[in-house]
Amino acid sequence: MRESGGRGQGPGRGAGGAGSQGGPGAARRTPGGPGRTTRQSGGSGRGGPSGEGRPPSQEPPRRRRDPDDPLDLPFGPEAFGPAGDARGRSRGDDRPAGRRRPRDDDDAGPRRAPRDDERPRGRAAQGRDDDGRPRGRAPRDEADRLRGRVQGRDDDRGRTARPGGAGRPGPAGRTGSAAGSKAAGQPGGKARRPGDEEPRGRGQDGPLRRTPSGAPRGAAGAPPGGPRGAAGARQDAARDRDGAAARRTPHSGSRGASRGGDVPPPRGPRRPPPRPPLVLRLGNPRRRINIGLIGMTFVLSIFAGRLIQMQGLDAKVYEAAAAEQRVQTVAIPAKRGSITDVKGHYLAVTREARDLSIDPTKVPSGKRAEVASVLAQQLGKSEQEIAAKLARTDTRYQLLARGVDPFVATRLLQAKIPSLAAKKTYRRDYPAGDLAGSLIGFVGDDGTGLGGIEREKNELLAGRDGKMRVETGRDGQQIPMTSSEQTPPVDGRDVRLTIDRDIQWAAQKSIADQVKKSGADSGTVIVMDVQTAQIIAMANAPELDLNNWRKAPESSFVNKAASVVFEPGSTNKVITAAAALEAKVVTPDTVYRVPDRIKCADQVLRDAHSHKTEPMTFRQAMAQSSNVATVMAARKVGSERLHAMLKAFGFGSRPGGGVPGAEAGLLPDYKKWSGSQNCTVAYGQGVSVTALQMASVYQTIANGGVKIEPQIVAGTTDEHGRFVPAPPGKQTRVVSETTAKEITTMLESAVGEEGTGQLAAIDGYRVAGKTGTANRYDAELGRYDGYTASFAGFAPADKPRLVVLSVLQNPKNGHFGGQLAAPVFKDVMTFAIKSKKIPPTGSAVSPVRVGAGQ
Repeated sequence: MRESGGRGQGPGRGAGGAGSQGGPGAARRTPGGPGRTTRQSGGSGRGGPSGEGRPPSQEPPRRRRDPDDPLDLPFGPEAFGPAGDARGRSRGDDRPAGRRRPRDDDDAGPRRAPRDDERPRGRAAQGRDDDGRPRGRAPRDEADRLRGRVQGRDDDRGRTARPGGAGRPGPAGRTGSAAGSKAAGQPGGKARRPGDEEPRGRGQDGPLRRTPSGAPRGAAGAPPGGPRGAAGARQDAARDRDGAAARRTPHSGSRGASRGGDVPPPRGPRRPPPRPPLVLRLGNPRRRINIGLIGMTFVLSIFAGRLIQMQGLDAKVYEAAAAEQRVQTVAIPAKRGSITDVKGHYLAVTREARDLSIDPTKVPSGKRAEVASVLAQQLGKSEQEIAAKLARTDTRYQLLARGVDPFVATRLLQAKIPSLAAKKTYRRDYPAGDLAGSLIGFVGDDGTGLGGIEREKNELLAGRDGKMRVETGRDGQQIPMTSSEQTPPVDGRDVRLTIDRDIQWAAQKSIADQVKKSGADSGTVIVMDVQTAQIIAMANAPELDLNNWRKAPESSFVNKAASVVFEPGSTNKVITAAAALEAKVVTPDTVYRVPDRIKCADQVLRDAHSHKTEPMTFRQAMAQSSNVATVMAARKVGSERLHAMLKAFGFGSRPGGGVPGAEAGLLPDYKKWSGSQNCTVAYGQGVSVTALQMASVYQTIANGGVKIEPQIVAGTTDEHGRFVPAPPGKQTRVVSETTAKEITTMLESAVGEEGTGQLAAIDGYRVAGKTGTANRYDAELGRYDGYTASFAGFAPADKPRLVVLSVLQNPKNGHFGGQLAAPVFKDVMTFAIKSKKIPPTGSAVSPVRVGAGQ
């Protein structure tokens, strides 16, 4: 293996190791000597007495370099010298051996690298060797190899040297460094040849200086080759070691050797350097300022980013959100249309009003009792109710009253009650109170019709609300001078009914009195115009008070005249008579031998009163309301034709004309009739109708057999307020005019002296009508219980103008229709004739055959 020192290799080096090429540890070529000087131990030329060299037997053979070979680089053993010096001699070392440039930092401790302006000029000063290559640089492979050796030397530096100064074998396979022993004057150092100059390097204490006599001296002024004591050698070695450690550069591969400083001999395990004393360091203000600036920059960048997001990216979103909070849409209620009678009298009207509300949290607790007393007195409410609302401090809104009169609201606002607010609105008034209450219906708090005409014509009456977009503040008040968008409301249209207020009042009073007198559950009266089928009056008892509908029972919300279904009884016999006459199976003068009872299937049917079997004309049977004679005529007609006639008169179908709550009744298919039902249907048991349907039957007979759909609405107003009459009802011929006249004569006989409806007769007027008494089916009990008493007729009989129907449900004081319902008919018809100014015809009743023997 090669023993050249290389570039500062580890402890395996021989002569203390040299630094990098051209560095402080490189040996320099003397002007006259052919050989190369080796570094002395300690790097200061203070080795043995005469700088003893290596014995000749230990000097390796030297190879001559081929100058013609470009790859023959001076990195072999001959390039480093026999002592393993780093790079051989430098061109700048041809000055005398005893002379070198004095340095100011010889005794100043660690040296610094000379600046460019301080370095000597020439090839030696520029750091180039004899071959022209830069000193201190080696090929990449050689540099890696030398760096590994230096690292190995560093690793082995702490090991104990063998006696005699020989170290353990290093990475290069050489013996340990003998520099330390040479520095102490021990044999083993390489002898200096005559003519060789003293080695120079940065690893020494300093550049060699010449004495006044011209001999080179060390840094301390001693002759280079003079003997020195062991203590001096140790001091020099320690100084060289410190200087080499201080002069390390990033290019050096090891501690001291790369800079040319000699490594002292190993002295066993290295002791850790003493810890520096703890020094209390004050904070660096610049560092604090920098940290603060960084923090402020970070925070401000967050604010700036958020600002960009809000003002730039999401500007439209926040603008819309702000507008949504600030801009409010306020509904402008439309004025609801009025409901009037046929003469224009108001039955339901809309007036301006106020809704009063209060914020209970703004009312002082000490004044709540006083405020409650004032509000209760003005609003017509109980003081306890108002006090309970004022005590609700968990909410900021309490509605005190709706539809308050504007004068009352103004008076309360002037009383300066805390946080009292009034909102403009409309209220529905019913000037007539309970007049036609269930027919007209009522309006809820939200302005929607909940019953009667109010619900049936709600869309027409309600109109269309407007809206206004305004900007409001936190307190809900409109911000002045701000833009607003307004859509004007469209007021509702007026509805004119066919009801005559006066006749309605008379009918309602008469049936209410009779219900009270007879102890009936309820009663109904309908007055209808014969020629137009317009309903002049539709009264119910008990009737709904529209101004206090919240306190009324739900049963009074129903318009019983059009919705309550019942079995008509004998009033239905006119349909059987019409079917028999139309089928020509009988004539008014057809005589029957009529017993007081008849068997039908498994049932025995009886007349209303007992009598012996007697001959009876069909007209007489109708006048006396004989069930047996009617069954006998119905058997000739047949169930199918009877069913068809019932259907033609409107049974089993809902009446048209817009009457609210109208029901269809019940008409079973004739194929499903039971054995007894084939007989009972003839006199009005086993089918169900409403009062409106039965009144329509008599209107058809009185109108010459032409049925007209009942009408309740006379007309409406258009958008300009002009009245537009409703179209007439649909007309349908049910029976011939001859049949209608024959039935009229039969009905006129029923009101005569031999008839059951004598109490319905009106002085001066010819009246045609029919009583009805039927078993009442109670749906709650699921069986028949009580009776239904009714009377239907028209006047004048020879020229009919009005039809009146009266019905009492479940009367307790009597149950016959001629006894209870006929008087109601008479009272209402008499008033209606006078109100309509219908004069008597003046014609006398035509003589007809009533009895079989006449």
